[in-house]
Amino acid sequence: MAKPMSSRCNLRCRYCFYLEKPTHPVMDDATLERFIQQHIAAQPGEVVEFAWQGGEPTLAGLPFYQRVVALQQRYGAGKQIRNSLQTNGILLNDAWCRFLRQQGWLVGISLDGPADLHDLCRRTRSGKPTHHRVIAAIQHLNAHQVEFNLVTVINRHNSRQPARLYRYLKNLGTPFLQFIPLVEQDETGAVTPDSVPPEQWGDFLTTVFDLWVQEDIGRVFVQLFDSTLGVWSGYPAQMCVFSKRCGHAFALEANGDLYQCDHYVYPAYKLGNVHRRSLHEINQSQAAIRFGEDKHRLLVQACRVCPVQPLCRGDCPKHRLHQGKSYLCAGYFRFFTHSAPYMALLRDLIAQRCPPAELRSVMHALASRRLREQANG
Repeated sequence: MAKPMSSRCNLRCRYCFYLEKPTHPVMDDATLERFIQQHIAAQPGEVVEFAWQGGEPTLAGLPFYQRVVALQQRYGAGKQIRNSLQTNGILLNDAWCRFLRQQGWLVGISLDGPADLHDLCRRTRSGKPTHHRVIAAIQHLNAHQVEFNLVTVINRHNSRQPARLYRYLKNLGTPFLQFIPLVEQDETGAVTPDSVPPEQWGDFLTTVFDLWVQEDIGRVFVQLFDSTLGVWSGYPAQMCVFSKRCGHAFALEANGDLYQCDHYVYPAYKLGNVHRRSLHEINQSQAAIRFGEDKHRLLVQACRVCPVQPLCRGDCPKHRLHQGKSYLCAGYFRFFTHSAPYMALLRDLIAQRCPPAELRSVMHALASRRLREQANG
């Protein structure tokens, strides 16, 4: 994850964990060129993924990303280059969207639901609401046919309205949804009031999953559900939080400093700087390998014998707040247990090349049967 503006942002979201990080001037041309050259050279395959995040990456300005494309073309060596941009959307206009469309960039838009839910936490630095500006950005993206997904932070507030939130998001012009649970700690180590309670996280996931099963299989793609189905089908998890090991998802600061992960931008987890060590060298370092292995190596015994551990893999290490177990353990256990019969059936139906319409029909019938069984005790 490249962060050309480091932690600088034009919003001050109430729950943001990155605002406390050090600030740096916008990434200069020398650092940008070194990063792009090294990142392409370090990839063993023919596809190279670049992820631009923040802070707010659009603050770097459109000319910055035009230089990105030029440098990628210079050092691409015939490889296929893909870019994604995670943004709050506030600065997106027609010029931005023309560029994103022409270059085929994937955009992630942060949106926490309808205005009353979104504006609770996601406000400008002066405290003004932002929902209407995000919707304007989505309208620009739709008008220019830019591919985008919606990234929703699930907190204590919007998690209480799962059906309303899900139905709102799926009607905004993209079928691709991501749900990120909010788990943050204050300076005392206590979980913050805005964080989603574990049981509420489980309620949210199971409610949305049931709606998805009955209404939207093959039409709406929820990253967490797709990743779970992939694991059921024998594939690696799509999401790092559900991977057996942490996957070298480094965070690059604007000055070239490289950290293990954007949740671990602390001095103890700094791996080096691209001006002094190459990305390939850093990726092969014992510090990077040890950090990745620690996720599984440090699993507590209760997780090792848990029946859903092959699905959750102990969750993200930053969530392991309760004697080594994930703070969200109860919620994930409920979701993975609840979804298991559906996932097994989906796996088998997809293997038989069942068309989406038939998938929805079969899964709806299964959901109806389970509801009747629950009603009958």
